[in-house]
Amino acid sequence: MYIARILYPVNVLGPGKRIGIWFNGCSHRCPGCSNPELWETQDRYKTTLETLMRLIEHICHNHTVDGFTLTGGDPFAQVTALKQLLPELAKFSTDILVYTGFDYEEVLQKYPALLSQIGVLIDGKYIQERNNGVVLRGSDNQRIIILNDLLADKYQSYLAIAKNEIQNFTALDGVISVGIHRPGYEDQVDSLLRGKGLENI
Repeated sequence: MYIARILYPVNVLGPGKRIGIWFNGCSHRCPGCSNPELWETQDRYKTTLETLMRLIEHICHNHTVDGFTLTGGDPFAQVTALKQLLPELAKFSTDILVYTGFDYEEVLQKYPALLSQIGVLIDGKYIQERNNGVVLRGSDNQRIIILNDLLADKYQSYLAIAKNEIQNFTALDGVISVGIHRPGYEDQVDSLLRGKGLENI
């Protein structure tokens, strides 16, 4: 499996303190994508389920984990890895939110067993022209589909008060900006950095 990053606590991609898991690889190539660096599968991101779960177990045993958010890339670009990972995550939380550029109907037709292990699916390709600030979604064509009825109240309460925010994580090779970005976000950051005499590396 190819996993580009694991971050905790992610507070901007679902309710509570979440473990965010970014899959490497995506065939959609949506213009304006916030993670184009994850489109091409890269050997440096290759890992095993055992290695991944050791890290996740460490986080879960030492911190509050309210759920998982799987994004990328596209998790459904690695169906075998997703099949292996979902039941392992469910041992810690059934609040598993998955982003995909595929439509729900296509996923349902091809992978119904996988959907039964996902709590919430956010489906559809990102369309930059339709990025208008809808909560949890990059563009308003995407849908929030609650697949686990036990999560309905939790997500309805969250969606009623949530707003899109950006959360930054410091990494060895720079800063990782997480959340639903508005068009022009990178240009705004570059402008702010230049205004402070800094360069965006």
